Amino acid sequence: MSSVLRPPSSGQDPLIATHYRPISSHLAITPPVSVVIPAMNEAENLPYVFKTLPGWIHEVVLVDGNSTDDTVEVARSLWPGVKVVDQHGKGKGDALITGFEACSGDIIVMVDADGSADGGEIVSYVSALVSGADFAKGSRFANGGGTDDMTFIRKLGNWALCTIVNRKFGARYTDLCYGYNAFWRHCLDKIDLDCTGFEVETLMNIRVVKAGLKVQEIPSHEYLRIHGTSNLRAVRDGIRVLKVILKERSNRRALRRQEHHSPMLDTFRGEVS
Repeated sequence: MSSVLRPPSSGQDPLIATHYRPISSHLAITPPVSVVIPAMNEAENLPYVFKTLPGWIHEVVLVDGNSTDDTVEVARSLWPGVKVVDQHGKGKGDALITGFEACSGDIIVMVDADGSADGGEIVSYVSALVSGADFAKGSRFANGGGTDDMTFIRKLGNWALCTIVNRKFGARYTDLCYGYNAFWRHCLDKIDLDCTGFEVETLMNIRVVKAGLKVQEIPSHEYLRIHGTSNLRAVRDGIRVLKVILKERSNRRALRRQEHHSPMLDTFRGEVS
């Protein structure tokens, strides 16, 4: 099968092309892909998660949040060579940041450990990145997406928060609080993640827009958690998301004021006058 290398997007290492290899008739080439799975007591769900992961993945990084069940043992039995990283802090954001630091692939994919995500969709995310996007953002509400897991209240809250982000930051998102995303490794240098909880997805979505990165939404279907109960709390975590939005908006205004009153800029204006 012949393959044509597409030009790398901004910030992408041109040498990545040397690592491309064929994986399917729909996606002829791909750089090394790391899949990060934050997990805490998800031993029963991992068989469903790993079963859907494509075999061409470069590595799987499992971040163990001090599990008291057989999460780590099950992961190792399902995916020989899985890279297990112990989480020393708490929260999903902290787990993802820990996992990102352990990745060696050029593309990083975030996948939840509860069985709600279909690993087969990863090819769509990688296709978008190889075609020029910097950040491939999963959306349950884009045409072709869907969810079996959201209550009416959660949908309403997600819509409201998404609308705020779109208006305040000039984004065009159809979904905000969804954890199935993929991006080029270089994006981490531009978004500087610094949160610990479920609000991490919102923070990423805001900062990729603020950084001027090219975002492409990927229709995704979210299934019900198979076993156990989620640590997500709609009201509590919704408030945390709102706080992140307000903080990022405030930081943006402060930066604009700083740029407007820059001493260097004032000196330049004085020389011109």
